[in-house]
Amino acid sequence: MAQTIQLKVTGMTCDHCVRSVTGALSEVPGVKAVEVSLEKNAATVEGESVDPKALIAAVEDEGYEAAVA
Repeated sequence: MAQTIQLKVTGMTCDHCVRSVTGALSEVPGVKAVEVSLEKNAATVEGESVDPKALIAAVEDEGYEAAVA
């Protein structure tokens, strides 16, 4: 089942941060597409059977804070 998950991501300050978060989220099983916005402090993840807790853990492993929006 396709799903879209919105995350609030805090701690990003530059394009490097956006690339780090995008890469981390892309590695989570089931993720098909990721869009990260520095301006909105947000990430949109699309995929199949994606675990929101795994998304949050991936972002936190990169040193940022995340929560389901």
